[in-house]
Amino acid sequence: MTWTFYPEIYGLEPVEYLCYNAVMESKFEQKGTVTLETARLVLRRFTMKDAEASFNNWMSDKNVTRFLTWQPYETIGYARGTIARWIYAYNNENFYQWAIALKETSACIGSAHAITVDEKAAYMRVGYCLGSKWWGQGIMTEALSAIIRFLFEEVGANRIEARHDPANPASGEVMKKCGMRYEATLRQAAWSNAGIYDTAIYSILLTEYNLSARRSHP
Repeated sequence: MTWTFYPEIYGLEPVEYLCYNAVMESKFEQKGTVTLETARLVLRRFTMKDAEASFNNWMSDKNVTRFLTWQPYETIGYARGTIARWIYAYNNENFYQWAIALKETSACIGSAHAITVDEKAAYMRVGYCLGSKWWGQGIMTEALSAIIRFLFEEVGANRIEARHDPANPASGEVMKKCGMRYEATLRQAAWSNAGIYDTAIYSILLTEYNLSARRSHP
């Protein structure tokens, strides 16, 4: 393709320049928020029926929001509003927002999401929160492992990243248990209800995931 530089404002003649199109095609095969199952969990799309359990189990939990950017919800109306927005966003195939539900009770006890950081680099970032009643039971590790597997094997991610406040080391432990590696800490790079904080970055690459899978299934 060509583009034309018009330097007539300087009294010069217009000149055409050759411009090479170096745009790379996206490597993703976006599939949207599909249902994922683990031994104890179902990761699925939110419905309006989840509002009450979500509000009671994690959206109003001060322990959950301590290191997040939003305040604990004070009424179930806030929960309904948020879930309604997520339901609308499910129309987009690049929107990933899972309800974490227990198979035993079907109750929503947390959420997890994935966002596309860079399509050309096939780079995604994940985040999650879980009601404090269910901490320390391996539930978040189970959920995140399923999401990582889906993003690599089904969506086509090449890099998956997660971040946490070093003052919340349990979140980092989840990342490590899911095969993610510590990369760096960005100083005073983010803020939450706990204030401005350093950001610890973890990631896992497709090559590392494939190597781990081969070791697990020789």
